[in-house]
Amino acid sequence: MTSTFRAVQQISRPHGMPVPGDFAFVERPMPEVAPGTALVENLYLSVDPYMREAMDAEWKLEHPLEGRSIGRVTASRDPGLAVGDLVFHRAGWRTHALVSRAEGARVLPRHTGVPVGSYLGLLGGTGLSAYVALTRIAGLQPGETVFVSAAAGGVGSAAGRLARLLGAGRVIGSAGSPRKVAHLVGRLGFDAAFDYHDGSVGEQLAKAAPDGIDVYVDNVGGDHLEGAISAMRDHGRIAWCGAVAQYNSAEPPPAPRNLYDIVEKSIRLEGFLVRQYGDAQAELEDFLIPHIQAGRVTQDETVVDGFDGVVDAFLGMLRGRNTGKMLVKLGD
Repeated sequence: MTSTFRAVQQISRPHGMPVPGDFAFVERPMPEVAPGTALVENLYLSVDPYMREAMDAEWKLEHPLEGRSIGRVTASRDPGLAVGDLVFHRAGWRTHALVSRAEGARVLPRHTGVPVGSYLGLLGGTGLSAYVALTRIAGLQPGETVFVSAAAGGVGSAAGRLARLLGAGRVIGSAGSPRKVAHLVGRLGFDAAFDYHDGSVGEQLAKAAPDGIDVYVDNVGGDHLEGAISAMRDHGRIAWCGAVAQYNSAEPPPAPRNLYDIVEKSIRLEGFLVRQYGDAQAELEDFLIPHIQAGRVTQDETVVDGFDGVVDAFLGMLRGRNTGKMLVKLGD
């Protein structure tokens, strides 16, 4: 067994879009496996949009970073974690980590036909965000029309596919390039999609959904939220997951100019944090695993190979270079 592990630390606060110089790769002695802990060799690391906000204040400088991860137990003094177990945990951005069930490490179930990486995507926080948005927050009903912003990203692509499985009548997405628009319609089964660079979001959405929308899964905020409000039918619901439009901006985008339409149309807008809905994880797995096993849905993902690529994967995700969930693969 190697005596050291590698990790990435944040060494400076970003001003606007993060750059490689905000991070440093370090090598540290392998931690001792104390009673109640287990050592895992990480196999998959997740990089996610929420991490950009964590860089501003939540993450301590020159300390190990946080992130969803999957690792294999290589040594254990935790009776609930056996050598060889595949474990989900949050000690990411490193090749090895010391974890414990007491701090949230979870042995992953093994299902035929379900790739391990799915537990960081469709069956992980990404898919759970989309599922909670559609079911717990928006209360999607069969036959309704759903609009998803940043639909080619991790949460967005999961939301579009889950909406279809949950019975949506029409699914519409926005993305940032013609290639991504084609990907949404051609591969992911969206009924319509548009490039938000091509004009007003509200005008393009009106063309894609001339009869209006019932549910909006918002990953962007700003002009997308304004456009969705303008297209929404009476008693529509907005599940606000994120606001990528402002993550790298010193000033937040202006509030929607049509905000009062929420009152006139009796629209419900609700934001949420997925970490408050851990009770929905088993529900998501019970619903989605049979669909994965039957081949009705597969994970849309972009995979970067090797630990040396983790910073580039994170920065690429923030710049929209991925389609679907962005993962870093360290091993099999």
